[in-house]
Amino acid sequence: MPNIKPISDLRNYSEVLRDVDVGAPVFLTKNGRGRYAILDIQDFEKTQATLRLISELEKGRKSGEEKGWLSLNAVEESLGIIHE
Repeated sequence: MPNIKPISDLRNYSEVLRDVDVGAPVFLTKNGRGRYAILDIQDFEKTQATLRLISELEKGRKSGEEKGWLSLNAVEESLGIIHE
């Protein structure tokens, strides 16, 4: 169940921060609408890494569409993978 609190609870920020845990962000509302999220640094770093990976995959997809896709054999050869 999401942990949702009004932003006014930040007056006692230490209590709000106590509720933040890995995989359990605290969502803050302003005027009854979702406005902010406070999350554990591990969750933040994981999200950033995921976004970087998605960006790199998108670059690869675009490159494949524009310049042509490599065959499995070509990829294995460029990586030095030898099948016996």
